[in-house]
Amino acid sequence: MSLEILNQLENRIQHTVNVISTLQQEIAALKQGNQELEQLINDSSDEIKVLRDENEKLKQDQQVWQQRIQTLLNKIGEITQ
Repeated sequence: MSLEILNQLENRIQHTVNVISTLQQEIAALKQGNQELEQLINDSSDEIKVLRDENEKLKQDQQVWQQRIQTLLNKIGEITQ
């Protein structure tokens, strides 16, 4: 009977070792995926910053053009009066 118990214990231990090994592989894969996602987030953050800066510059350019157009319209208005 004790040999049967030892065999059962050995089977359980082997099963536990297999489960632990599988879980370690899953953890490694999840860590890799996490690193890839972190890199993607960092790249996206950099891209967002560049786009925000570009947007701000375009807004400033638009204001400059609006001021120029307004000045020209005022000059045209003065001429026609």
